[in-house]
Amino acid sequence: MVDISRETIEQTNTRLLVVTKQARLLAYPGTYAFVEFPLADFPVAVRADALALVRDDEVWSQLVPCTDPAEDLFALFRFHFPSRVDNSGFVGWLASRLKRKFGTGVFVTCGQNRRDGGIFDYWGVPVAVAAEIAAELDALVSPEKMALAP
Repeated sequence: MVDISRETIEQTNTRLLVVTKQARLLAYPGTYAFVEFPLADFPVAVRADALALVRDDEVWSQLVPCTDPAEDLFALFRFHFPSRVDNSGFVGWLASRLKRKFGTGVFVTCGQNRRDGGIFDYWGVPVAVAAEIAAELDALVSPEKMALAP
């Protein structure tokens, strides 16, 4: 169930700092890219190692491991949230925080696994700032570290 609540900016920040510490964070090794293929090539062109598939009116785009320097390469992180935790606003909150601190945008692809808490998010960040963002995320999810408010 989607949570709807009225909060101040400070209340949202406090709640999402707690939610982040409750989430499981996984950093994926290597680099990833979105590789496209025509709609007509589905499902044959889908790679078994694809983490996500999205489409528009012309192409499918699959998020796959990739080292080709001709592609836009990303480092990937995944957040799994526990069930019945109000993580509403998390994507905008964390994306804004990362933009302010590191000057970069992110992409987020969400999915759902009802047996494992519900919503999970894949976060892609440019490889050039991946190490700094990894350190920031580690600080946010580590219970013994106090994250600073934005």
